[in-house]
Amino acid sequence: MNNAFLFDLNGTIIDDMDFHATAWYDILNNDLGANLSREEVKSQMYGKNDELLIRIFGENHFSRETMDALSFEKERRYQQAFTPHLKLINGLDLFLEKSLQLNIPMAIGSAAILFNIDYILDGLQLRHYFKSIVSAGDVQTSKPDPETFIKCAEELGFDRNQCIVFEDAPKGVEAALNAGMQAVVIKTYHEESDFAHLPNVLFFIEDYRDPRLEKLLL
Repeated sequence: MNNAFLFDLNGTIIDDMDFHATAWYDILNNDLGANLSREEVKSQMYGKNDELLIRIFGENHFSRETMDALSFEKERRYQQAFTPHLKLINGLDLFLEKSLQLNIPMAIGSAAILFNIDYILDGLQLRHYFKSIVSAGDVQTSKPDPETFIKCAEELGFDRNQCIVFEDAPKGVEAALNAGMQAVVIKTYHEESDFAHLPNVLFFIEDYRDPRLEKLLL
């Protein structure tokens, strides 16, 4: 087997991006008075939580302690709302199990904080599938910087061109491109047209029951 699989988490393992958007919308507008539309919030939802806050409010607007507290509160509200809906995207259970049986190394490369990664991996008992977990706290700069996926590849012991990234977001696919990796895009939160500028997309899927995924297991 020549490939390794690198998975983003939110929107890729579970279909939860609308819940993240609602939590951010609540924090940014009701708590912080940013007066952003839902579309404006969506456009800012990439990278680390503190990077998002800096993009919107500017450098040095919040202390590190305040950004950490806001990040944790946003994730707390998200988890509270999403927990009744916590489940894998259709077909992913079988795809992960087949990949494991074929000894395909797998990693999580996410801009989420560990509080959220643990919530998902432990809540759905997924931890045994992944040999590497790279979170927001493990990198200097998040997606679209390639550091997250490069670190996953290094920890798995694979060359970058041997890694296939599973992503739901344009910035994540851009990070894969910057790392020299191809990507499979799952359409949970973005349209195909949002990825038109990215030449490294292998194909788009609605969920993990797509028969084209079988070719990646050969």
